[in-house]
Amino acid sequence: MSSAFGNCIKISIFGQSHSESIGVVIDGLKAGFKLDMDAISAFMKRRAPGQNAVSTPRAEADEPHIASGLVDGVTCGAPLCAIINNTNVRSKDYSKLKEVPRPAHSDFPAFVKHSGFNDIRGGGHFSARLTAPLCFAGAVCMQLLQEEGIYIGAHISSIKDVHDLPFDSVSVSKAELEKLKNAPMPLLNQETWALMEKTVLDAKAQGDSVGGIIECACIGLKPGIGEPMFDGIENRISQAIFAVPAVKGIEFGAGFKAAELFGSENNDSFYFDGGTVKTRTNNHGGILGGLSSGMPIIFRAAFKPTPSIAKEQDSVSLTAKKNEKLKIEGRHDPCVVLRAVPCVEAATAIAIYDLLLESRR
Repeated sequence: MSSAFGNCIKISIFGQSHSESIGVVIDGLKAGFKLDMDAISAFMKRRAPGQNAVSTPRAEADEPHIASGLVDGVTCGAPLCAIINNTNVRSKDYSKLKEVPRPAHSDFPAFVKHSGFNDIRGGGHFSARLTAPLCFAGAVCMQLLQEEGIYIGAHISSIKDVHDLPFDSVSVSKAELEKLKNAPMPLLNQETWALMEKTVLDAKAQGDSVGGIIECACIGLKPGIGEPMFDGIENRISQAIFAVPAVKGIEFGAGFKAAELFGSENNDSFYFDGGTVKTRTNNHGGILGGLSSGMPIIFRAAFKPTPSIAKEQDSVSLTAKKNEKLKIEGRHDPCVVLRAVPCVEAATAIAIYDLLLESRR
């Protein structure tokens, strides 16, 4: 099951890819905050399927229905529950997968864990479909963070071997992050999309898929937020980010490249900017000792290629206990990276807002 995430707010996500509905319960929100539901719907639309040639043709409105927690659009102190109906499922496409698991999917370990009773349709509870309620929760937390002057935004850093420009890790701005959310594509250089799209469509034409990297920034967080060791900002963001299916790696600041540097190269020199302590570089990605340094928090999350591909693959028959070939049917994203951008923003917002509340206890 999806146990609750968070110490001060609790996020629980329920449902399956092809169940009647999916949803989220958010407990611990302060009362008296008016939600901008239009902004939430616009945020969720960025994740919704069926919008372009590089995403699954499964079309879902992803319109959240509020079951509890609001009175006249204002939080009332009760748990906020949002339900999203599944309206465009094709469960027959998954009938064979109960017996023959898809490579690189959860099918086999889920079969073992749940003694063969797991819902195989669309991946069941392990599906990326569950990022829709995650985005609702993240959009709520993002509005609460913006009230505190904290802003989060992300862009496609790369799709396969095609790269966008990186964030300026020292001076990324609110205007830049907001511009990304309204841009035709979440890219710092829009001209990059033509080659990215070609890369995805070429793979799709060959019955294949591709992965990529998303870079995310959080600005406005004051220094000293977080905890050492197990509850550091890296830990909590990573836990939330790995709730997004297909994430296989994460790095903060200079990340793995820091291992190639001398200490004199990697260390970020402090200086006073007026009365504010800043660093001239940001190899530490805004986090020192698990605590915020006041510099932009910068990280990158790596996404694997979509496992459901049209090419024939080797698998096994779990009932006949023999090797078997598998040809996957159904509707799948040839690359999940584009639709995952708001998911990364949402997961980050949930983690940061919970840490912010925790710092005030």
